[in-house]
Amino acid sequence: MSPSISTLDHRFSVAPMLDWTDRHCRYFLRLLSKKAVLYTEMVTTGAIIFGKGDYLSFHPHEHPLVLQLGGSKPEDMARCAIIAQQRGYNELNINVGCPSDRVKNGSFGACLMAEPKVVAECVSAMKDSVDIPITVKCRIGIDDMDDDEGLTNFVEPIVAAGCEHFIVHARKAWLQGLSPKENREVPPLNYERVYRLKAQFPDIQISINGGIKSLKEAQGHLALVDGVMLGREVYTNPYLLSEVDQVIYHSSENVISRQEVLEQMTDYMREQISNGSKAWHIARHTLGLFQGQPGGKVWRRFLSQHAPKERENPYLLEMAFEAVQNSLNK
Repeated sequence: MSPSISTLDHRFSVAPMLDWTDRHCRYFLRLLSKKAVLYTEMVTTGAIIFGKGDYLSFHPHEHPLVLQLGGSKPEDMARCAIIAQQRGYNELNINVGCPSDRVKNGSFGACLMAEPKVVAECVSAMKDSVDIPITVKCRIGIDDMDDDEGLTNFVEPIVAAGCEHFIVHARKAWLQGLSPKENREVPPLNYERVYRLKAQFPDIQISINGGIKSLKEAQGHLALVDGVMLGREVYTNPYLLSEVDQVIYHSSENVISRQEVLEQMTDYMREQISNGSKAWHIARHTLGLFQGQPGGKVWRRFLSQHAPKERENPYLLEMAFEAVQNSLNK
């Protein structure tokens, strides 16, 4: 295969989040930003190769879109890469950062930071099989690994294998003693280590992830690295994305309003419900749309209370918005 160089602008991206960034979530987020790079939740090679469901479906409007793969067998990773390219994904990302037990038990995720040769072999096999870029998402280290030496030793062979973009969560992952939730919060952030990695490898793209809560913070990081990835903050306060195109990408287009988002989401819900989806599976991703705004509690309460009873009602979001408007007019 010919060398793959990313054509995606990774200045701002939304992290892959298990059970959160499904196709309905990504469609919603894409309405808020046309330019942010979106990632799927992690999909294992086993699910793609042996699973009975379609784990790779997405709406065409979700692009630019990256598939995050979980796996450690080069032949399986290459096979899934071929399928993903055929399905139309823009890039592939290897999960070397997730510390959850179900990932660790499958010999992939953060535990692979101790096996850079395996990751390099996966990168090489995938690059030999497809034309789309292969990237890696990792931590700054695991357990007692030295932050500086350990991260450098991990990255070097993978760069040699052809990886040109690393997304680095600026915390260690402790595979023993901390839960997945604690691993997202307890290990201290070390942004300086990610900055030093960029200085060590100036010719590859380095994106930073972990604890970033605002576009102002993102701009500060972008002075020192190539990209910024936000996860939980975007999910809990998704309207933050509405200014990404203007602030990060310098777009001159107008910021989309919450009402415009809801109108487009209603059209989407109508289409998806007619194809068998349930209203709550879509609406749950919008719970934070009015975060910090008057009526935000009314919005969340209405959806939580009515979604179970309105499973096939495509106008659920319109009804919730009307409840918000009524509460503000009292």
